[in-house]
Amino acid sequence: MKTKKLFSRYWLFVVLISSFFVTNCEDDDKVNPTEELDGSRWVTVAGALMGDNPGDGNGGTMIYAVSYEDAIDPATTINLYDNGEPVKSNRTARLQVSEDGNTMFNIAYAGENGGEFSRFGVQGGANYVEEDVTVSIAQYAGTAPRWGKLYDGDKTGIAVNIANIAANNTNSEEPFKYYRGTATVLALDLQNVLISNYKQYEIALSEQEEAEGHAIFRLDAPVLNQAGNKLLIGTWMRKYDPATGDSESEWERLGTKTVVVDYPSLENPKVITSTVAFGDCSGYRSNVNFLAEDGSIYQATQRDPNGSHILKITTNNEYDNSYVFSLDQALGVENVYVQTWRYVKDNIGYIVYQYGDSDQSYVARVDLNNRTAEKVMDIPNDADLDLFQYQGFLAYGDYLLMAITPVGKDGNIYVFNSQTGEVTKGATLANKPGNHYIGVF
Repeated sequence: MKTKKLFSRYWLFVVLISSFFVTNCEDDDKVNPTEELDGSRWVTVAGALMGDNPGDGNGGTMIYAVSYEDAIDPATTINLYDNGEPVKSNRTARLQVSEDGNTMFNIAYAGENGGEFSRFGVQGGANYVEEDVTVSIAQYAGTAPRWGKLYDGDKTGIAVNIANIAANNTNSEEPFKYYRGTATVLALDLQNVLISNYKQYEIALSEQEEAEGHAIFRLDAPVLNQAGNKLLIGTWMRKYDPATGDSESEWERLGTKTVVVDYPSLENPKVITSTVAFGDCSGYRSNVNFLAEDGSIYQATQRDPNGSHILKITTNNEYDNSYVFSLDQALGVENVYVQTWRYVKDNIGYIVYQYGDSDQSYVARVDLNNRTAEKVMDIPNDADLDLFQYQGFLAYGDYLLMAITPVGKDGNIYVFNSQTGEVTKGATLANKPGNHYIGVF
């Protein structure tokens, strides 16, 4: 693939000249897709390989890097599955990227290397150079930890896990009181490739909630508050039958819960609860908790019996239960399920969702101030578009880049202008049967 095309240079020149007049004559705060990022910045595209069934993503992960200029150029074709580099991971990798796009971070998910953190230099195409330093967090957070990179200048990653959920009286004659697991919250120094801190503890719910069998099943989607003194971690809840210990498939759900711990000590876990929504806020393969410019944290819920909501947590690290943003109501459909989402800026973000009984994915632009959501019409309306495992967005200035391909079909990188709502096509993404693209970083 040629990385410098006459067409793309011409197109880039036109955009820059046009944006000069627009931004200088109308609005100095607006940016265009080429501002704030070097046009030669590496953009990594990731895809998930089919395992046993189309779209399951269980065959591993491939990555490939192109210049930013090529990523937004519709004349470019990226053939990831023929030309890409496999990522060390038994299943779909949980990838993170440095702010400048030059370094990839990965914790292998399951398999013989599960829990091993590694770092790669991005050098274009399939050329990812693994550094000769690694660290395993498996003995602390298991071989399949959930983790995320904090927005602190590429300094810190946070891995979390819940293990060994059991009743308090499993090996005794004591009365039943609770089901709890051992929670691990672990900080990774991304620059020196070492474990900088970790804490393990049981996280208690209320006495009544625990007596009924409710427990935190999973932790994920960590985010640092604006003050930098609290880490907020999303939860996935389960309920166990106190008499048998079996996990219940249907129950009356509790309000959405987030765990708050002191940072950087990782001590003093506290559970806060929303009275607005009743779903989980752990996400799946990507973060669903984001810090806005005003210090509020917004989170999307899943598995909510009333459809997904976006919730607001204040600078006091408590839920704002006066903030009600039902995506069912905003989109005018029923049973919205947010698969993932990304905050961009100025209280605007984009959600990836499905609704009703369909597995088809859609994208909507959300206005957090006005609590409105508008479906994006410029992406494929295809029954095979399933973005459940999607994890990678590239957000910068007003813009968001996203890789969108139906399972087994070609697609594109799309460029979303969060402030105007405009959508343009970038590079074509060549696909293979059963595979799908899961991110652009």
